Amino acid sequence: MASSTVRPSTQDHSPEGDIARRLLDSAAVLAYDPATEVDWETPLDRNCHGASPEWSTLYGTAYWQELTDEQRKELTRQEAASVASTGIWFEMILQQMVLRDVYAKDPTSAEVQWALTEIAEECRHSIMFARGAQKLGAPAYRPHRLAVELGRVFKSVAFGEAAYAAILVAEEVLDVMQRDWMRDERVAPFVRTINNIHVVEESRHMKFARDQTRKRLAGAGRGRRQINALVIAIASYVIVTSMVNRKVYATAGLDEERALAEAKANEHHKSMMRSSCAGLMEFLASCRLLTRPALVFYKRAHLI
Repeated sequence: MASSTVRPSTQDHSPEGDIARRLLDSAAVLAYDPATEVDWETPLDRNCHGASPEWSTLYGTAYWQELTDEQRKELTRQEAASVASTGIWFEMILQQMVLRDVYAKDPTSAEVQWALTEIAEECRHSIMFARGAQKLGAPAYRPHRLAVELGRVFKSVAFGEAAYAAILVAEEVLDVMQRDWMRDERVAPFVRTINNIHVVEESRHMKFARDQTRKRLAGAGRGRRQINALVIAIASYVIVTSMVNRKVYATAGLDEERALAEAKANEHHKSMMRSSCAGLMEFLASCRLLTRPALVFYKRAHLI
């Protein structure tokens, strides 16, 4: 059930404040507590998938055709858990960037109050994803060491449009996947609930990230756009390529090397990623952030 939290009062009448106030109103009316909304008690039904099969990295490959129905379901459960674990990693980065952005700003403003609300929602999402992955019977999947260290640097130095556009990329890619999963009756009910909660609340975060990206780019010169476009593209590549950990295949009982090779060559999955990111790429293009160097990384990540 949606939260009945009362929206804090604010006198911020700036354009940014107008958007932030609307987001605060939305959060007051439509927010969730995963601790009570998600069915954590019912045992995992192993007849269910963890994600829509069509989103599996092996769907459409020769290896997929050889798998039993039970193996396919276990694979999608492990892949969903890996995506959740990557989500936790990036949400920790996101929280630090947003908190750093509003540090020492007027806490009575709607913009700062919304930023703190977003951070609170991301904290709940991270706990929800962790409990979800645990219930799916997955180990603690973590990005590879280089990605972790790059994330450590990014969260410490990224600011303005680079921070908010990277946040947007991560949220939009996950949003499209989860919209499919939450409607799919083949997916475990508790996973569908998790996806629904995340989609509803992340829609506010994406709106704020889009607004902040446009705002920070207002008046930006060509050099600044070129640099930030490349930084955003590299961050996007690292995030997207970290979503499914290679260890999911061995955990699901598959031949890791063969599965990894077929997943890398899987044109179906590449097509799913490209089609899901059409709207995102249009937005980045409208902000003049799809520069030639940036496109190299988006193409390598199969986002365009």
